[in-house]
Amino acid sequence: MIVLDENIPDSQRQLLRSWRIRVVQVGREIARPGVLDEAIIPLLQRLHKATFFTRDVRFYDPVYRHSAYCLVTLAVSEEEAASFIRRVLRHRALDTHRKRAGKVVRATHAGIRVWHLYSNLEERFAWAR
Repeated sequence: MIVLDENIPDSQRQLLRSWRIRVVQVGREIARPGVLDEAIIPLLQRLHKATFFTRDVRFYDPVYRHSAYCLVTLAVSEEEAASFIRRVLRHRALDTHRKRAGKVVRATHAGIRVWHLYSNLEERFAWAR
């Protein structure tokens, strides 16, 4: 399940859906509008195979690693969110939920940084060409 934070604009949600990427958004299809950040993690733990995309940089912290979900922070503009979500989902290292589970990810123009569940080392990946 691909879950978008409320800070992902509706235009980007619609673009993802036009690309046939199934998404649900916090405050629309799941949870109530204005849900606090502290309530996001328990929500993700209850969902089945969730990958959460947000533009909130505070979520890029290894303390949020959990086997039940993947958390992706997008360090890009609002208008680029959909294209970077698609890039993350298509990246060879993250293209299935099994590969994403237990990771906290940061996607930027320069590449991808990843904290793995049972590792204290941050891994870096370049974007595929």
